[in-house]
Amino acid sequence: MENTFRFSHEIRVRYSEIDGQGIVFNAHYMTYLDVAVIEYFRTVLGENWLETYSKSFDIALVKSTLEFQKPARLDEQLSIWCRIKHLGNSSFTTAFQMTKKNEDAILLEAEQIHVNYDASEGKAVPIPEKVRSLIEQYEGW
Repeated sequence: MENTFRFSHEIRVRYSEIDGQGIVFNAHYMTYLDVAVIEYFRTVLGENWLETYSKSFDIALVKSTLEFQKPARLDEQLSIWCRIKHLGNSSFTTAFQMTKKNEDAILLEAEQIHVNYDASEGKAVPIPEKVRSLIEQYEGW
């Protein structure tokens, strides 16, 4: 993982997240990805990124694709690897892989597209140059 993904965030599966089959209920994976994206930006843009960029960088999810390969189970520690793989004018694409902590077997692969959204205008707006620059620097482009 570390060869293609520089960032990961760890989550432990809680009892409230499993279903009757004893595995993580599918909808919780979206929450895991959302947490990973927020923590990615905390790392790349700074601890107070939500406050710092509140007027210029507010993301909205527009597409999400998940491919389940193996189930996650109660109390397992998961590593959610994520990276920005494409930056458009107002959108970006994030790639994810989920593994058990310290293991290579992939449990889930996912891809999401977010837009930088201006809620007052109700539309997508360009990603600020400072944000773009910090992402490019972090990803090594």
